[in-house]
Amino acid sequence: MAATKASKEQKYDRQLRLWGDHGQEALENAHICLINATATGTEILKNLVLPGIGAFTIVDGHTVTGEDVGNNFFLSNNSIGKNRAQAATELLQELNSDVSGNFVEESPDKLLDNDPEFFHRFTIVIGVQLPESTCLRLGSVLWNASVPFLVCKTYGLLGYMRLVVQEHTVIESHPDNALEDLRLDQPFAEFQNHVKSYDLDSMDKKDHSHTPWIIIVAKYLEKWFSEHNCRLPKNYKEKEAFRQFIREGILKNENGVPEDEENFEEAIKNVNTALNLTKIPSTVEDLFNSEQCNSITSQSPSFWVMLRAVKEFVHNEGNGSLPVRGTIPDMIADSQKFINLQNVYREKALQDAAAVSKHVECLLQSVGKVCKNASFLRVVRCRSLAEEYSVDSVNKDEITSCMDNPDSEMVFYLMLRAVDRFYQQHSRYPGVYNYQVEEDISKLKLSVNSLLQEYSFNNFCHYVLGSAAQEAIKIISHQFVPFNNTFIYNAMSQTSATLQL
Repeated sequence: MAATKASKEQKYDRQLRLWGDHGQEALENAHICLINATATGTEILKNLVLPGIGAFTIVDGHTVTGEDVGNNFFLSNNSIGKNRAQAATELLQELNSDVSGNFVEESPDKLLDNDPEFFHRFTIVIGVQLPESTCLRLGSVLWNASVPFLVCKTYGLLGYMRLVVQEHTVIESHPDNALEDLRLDQPFAEFQNHVKSYDLDSMDKKDHSHTPWIIIVAKYLEKWFSEHNCRLPKNYKEKEAFRQFIREGILKNENGVPEDEENFEEAIKNVNTALNLTKIPSTVEDLFNSEQCNSITSQSPSFWVMLRAVKEFVHNEGNGSLPVRGTIPDMIADSQKFINLQNVYREKALQDAAAVSKHVECLLQSVGKVCKNASFLRVVRCRSLAEEYSVDSVNKDEITSCMDNPDSEMVFYLMLRAVDRFYQQHSRYPGVYNYQVEEDISKLKLSVNSLLQEYSFNNFCHYVLGSAAQEAIKIISHQFVPFNNTFIYNAMSQTSATLQL
């Protein structure tokens, strides 16, 4: 067992660093449904099989043709005449022995007719090159079952993705440039006691130069508070004065020349980081004020129960602050001093987590460990496809705000919708046959005009494949924030846009 775990850690090392053991576990428990094993579909699935999803099922009623083999890496000449789902499954499974592959030799429409609950079992359903009518039918089934639906289409150098999910909660959003949670402006008792154990004035040179910079800043903040009415340095002038305050604490040799103490230089460099105010992010405040948080019932998902527990912690034990995160940045210090400081924050984080767990138990007799990432909680809510496509609920403001710019990706969104209408009317895509190109252009224009008039508008891709797999992993792992809700990529100009439709 240990050998298996070690080999997995080696195999998935890079991604484990990204989303951790719990993220990998979520991936390994996931069952993905891919509808249509086109070149686009199999490439997306490849990017999910390699990092180790638990299982996948391909739904595809098509038979492999020579054209399929010509543009799909996961089909071969031997595949011609076979069912496309079966042929692609066989080759995709060779990529990773940890993954279980299945296939269904039926069209999604037939499954929707005979067994719509078939789609309820999946972690996420990815539909590729689906006609609009199938998208709407499947979208409705998945929406009612709260199963995330990722719609993907590629036309030449254009790529389109649409995420359809009622509510997706993110515990670890991994924001860029997240601020450290050091609490130097509101030090907790255990940290204050730890700071008192350091006496910078009586230390020898070795200990002085290996004192963690957090301790140095905390020590000099105490002196600053005593001289400035317990007020933090706020503006540039005051922060510069505080830096100079710390600089004067560097040891000097017998000639009065300052010693080379990198830990003090590190403290001076990190003054801005150290003086960040401890406050609750506005995104988390919004979640605290939401109805889902304030109206917990026996039917509430665990995310909202835990969030409510965090809110109660803030109002009670936390004195207006979130639970301590429990991590500190790497810094110049001897090992023992760094470990001791790290343990102070870690122990406080465990205490806070235990307090939150008690609130959870009081709410629904369950235990959660969401609190260490409380600053990074996010919720994504998308609109359904039915709402987007309906004349009565279409997001006209979002569309019209982009229509003044002819280079806007919104133009391509409308064109892609028109292409779907063309397919519905003619059972093929425009431009498939060279001899019909001019005729198809006229027909496509009619589709565009029909769409614009209907909505009362009077004016007018490997990247995508990797992005689609990436968004699916975000949904599965509940880490990082997925896009909301439509993504268009234009490889001709190498531009992209996210639209809320």
